[in-house]
Amino acid sequence: MNDQSCSIAFLTPDWRQTLDLYLAERAHGINAYMISRARLASVARMNLMSDAELAALDLRREDIPAFVFEDLLPE
Repeated sequence: MNDQSCSIAFLTPDWRQTLDLYLAERAHGINAYMISRARLASVARMNLMSDAELAALDLRREDIPAFVFEDLLPE
């Protein structure tokens, strides 16, 4: 399965809002839908991790978008 076929139905409603806000703040002038669609599988997998698993990666749940998009949208 490739990232293009990722379904976001299992993500919580607030998660999509968090991702959209992150991209709106940092992705001016680019097609955020196409970028986010290509990386949704990574976002989804990380969102399903427990807080302890994220902490082991030195991440908080709200850090997921920045981590997944760090190469395209540096802070």
